[in-house]
Amino acid sequence: MDQSIVFESVSHVYNQGTPFATHALKDISVKIPDKQITAVIGHTGSGKSTFIQHLNALVRPTQGSLYLFGEKFTADSKHESLKWLRKKVGVVFQFPESQLFEETVLKDVMFGPMNFGLTEEEAEAVALEKLKLVGLPEEVYQRSPFELSGGQMRRVAIAGVLAQNPEVLVLDEPTAGLDPYGHHQMMDMFMRLQEQEQLTVIMVSHQMDDVATYADNVIVFDGGEIVKTGATREIFNAPEFLKSKQLDLPHTASFVQKIEEALGRDIMQSEDVPITVEEVAELLIAEKVRLETGETHV
Repeated sequence: MDQSIVFESVSHVYNQGTPFATHALKDISVKIPDKQITAVIGHTGSGKSTFIQHLNALVRPTQGSLYLFGEKFTADSKHESLKWLRKKVGVVFQFPESQLFEETVLKDVMFGPMNFGLTEEEAEAVALEKLKLVGLPEEVYQRSPFELSGGQMRRVAIAGVLAQNPEVLVLDEPTAGLDPYGHHQMMDMFMRLQEQEQLTVIMVSHQMDDVATYADNVIVFDGGEIVKTGATREIFNAPEFLKSKQLDLPHTASFVQKIEEALGRDIMQSEDVPITVEEVAELLIAEKVRLETGETHV
C-alpha cells in the first residue's frame, strides 16, 4: 500500500450502544497523499477532530479499516505497543503549550526522545537541534517554559513534537490565539519544516486564507461525512458549495466578489477563483487595462 494513511469505510460512534450514541464519522474513505499538505475543513462538530484522533490511534474505528504505515486498525485489532506509531505521527493540538510540564525548556523537549529510547546525551543533541529549528534563542533553554511568552511556549511544545522526528505532522488549529504576526511566523515555520523534512502535513483549520496559501489538497467534512475532496484550487472554485457548508472563501476571493458587486459585472475571465494576493493584483491590473482600452468583459 503506497499511502501511509488510508481510511476504508471508517465510522466512529461515541457511547455506542447507549441512548447517548453519537455518530462522529460516517463511512469515511480517503487516502492522505504522502509528503504533501492536506487541509481538513468543516464547521464545528463536522467530524474533523475525531478524524485526526484516528491518525495516531487515540481513537479506533467503530466500523471499517484504517491503515497507518501498512498496519491495519479496526474495532477488534490488537496491538502490543503503539509507541512506533506515536513516533511516526506527531500531533500539535490547539494550544500545545498546555502539554508542557518539565522544569526547563531543554528537558521538556528531551522527554520524548528519551521516552523512545535515546540516551540523555542523544536526546539533548536532538532537543538542541529542534529548539534551533523552531527559532528559540539559547538563553531560554535552561529557563522554565512557564516563564516564556505564549508564542515561545508554543514553539517549545512544537519542538517537543518535532524531536520525535515524525514522518506525519498533524496540526490542529496550531495558531489559535496568536496575533497576526505570530500567526504568520508560525505558519511559515511549519511550511519550511515540511519542505526541509519532506513531511506529510495534515492541517485542521478554520482559516481559509491559510488553506488557500499553504495546502496542496483539501478534505471537506460535514455532518461526520467527507462531502468533497480535491486540489485546493478545485475546492475554492466552488464558492456556492462552500457557502452551503457554512464555510468562507479566502479574503482574496471575497474581495474580488465585492468589487464585482460594486461594478455590477464579473471581472474574472476564467473559472479560477483568485486565492493569492498576487492573483488578485494580476486580475485588477488586467481590469484596469481593459477599462483604459475601452474593452468590456461580460
